[in-house]
Amino acid sequence: MQDLVRLAALVAVAEDGSITRAAARLGYTPPALSQQLAKLEREAGTPLLVRHHRGTRLTAAGELLVTRARRVLAEMERARHELAQLAGLSGGRLRVGTFTTVGIHLLPPVLSAFRRAHPDVELTVAEYEPPGGVHAVASGEVDLALTHAYEPAEPAPLPPGVELEPLLVEELVLVTAPGHQLAEASGRLPIAELAGRPLISSAPDHPPRRGVEGALARAGATASVVCRTPGYALVCALVSAGLGVAVVPEMVASMAVSPLGVRALEPTSFRRTISVAHRGEESGPAARSLRALLRGGFGRVPPGRQAP
Repeated sequence: MQDLVRLAALVAVAEDGSITRAAARLGYTPPALSQQLAKLEREAGTPLLVRHHRGTRLTAAGELLVTRARRVLAEMERARHELAQLAGLSGGRLRVGTFTTVGIHLLPPVLSAFRRAHPDVELTVAEYEPPGGVHAVASGEVDLALTHAYEPAEPAPLPPGVELEPLLVEELVLVTAPGHQLAEASGRLPIAELAGRPLISSAPDHPPRRGVEGALARAGATASVVCRTPGYALVCALVSAGLGVAVVPEMVASMAVSPLGVRALEPTSFRRTISVAHRGEESGPAARSLRALLRGGFGRVPPGRQAP
C-alpha cells in the first residue's frame, strides 16, 4: 500500500514540474524528496517520473497514480475535517424521526450511547409512520429518520436529496392465538395455507403494507377484521383474542405484550427492511455520528429478532 506522504510528494511534483520546487513547498530538501519518490516507485513496481534538464515529468504510470492519489488525499483531508467536527460536538441539536416499533425497542439504547458520547447535543425525537419520516428528512423537519419498507411491494421513489441506508432485515411471520393449530405445526407454513382463514388485515391502504396485503389476498386469505391503524399493538391483541390470524414483522411478534403463537412463512421473501433516511453529504457531524451508532446497535440485535 502506498504511503500517503509519498503520494502527496508525487502530486506536488506533478503540480510544480520540479523536485526542487515541490521540495520547497513541502518543507523537504530535494534529496529527501527524491528518496521518498524512489521508495514510491519501488512500491509501484514501475517508473513514475522522468527527469530532464528542465525539471521532471510524469510517466503514464505516474499520471495514473497521481489521478488516484488526488482522490485519496482529498478523502483523507475530508475525513480529518469530519473527525475534528465530531470531536468538537459540544452543542447544537439533533432531530431524529422514528416509527413506533423501533422507537420503543431498538432506538433508546442507541440514543443513550450517543448522549454518553456527546452530552451537550440537544436531542429531539418525533414519531412518523413510514413513509412520513422520509418526507420529514426531505423537508428539513428532522436530520435523519428511521423508516421501513415491506416486500413484496413496489419500491417507493425517494425525494430528491434523501438517501436510505438499510440497517436490519427481518422476516414477516404468522401470528395466531396461543394453541392455534397453524402455530402448533412444525416447519414453515406455505402462504397458500392461509386461504379461507380469517385474517386480521393491517391497514391495507397504508403504502408500506399494500404489497403484502395484495399477496395475501391473491393467496386466498380473507380479511375478517380490518385495522385501519398501521400500529401492531391492536393487531396482536385481536389475534391473541382469537379473532383471526395476522402476518407481522418478526420483531413485532417477539416483543408483543399479548400472548401469541408464531410460525415462519414460506416463501421467505415476505420481509421488512428497516433503514435510516438521511441527506447524504449534507448531513451534519451529529447525524453522521448517530448513523454510525445505529449501524453498530442494530447489528447487535439478539438472535431470533433478525432474519438470516
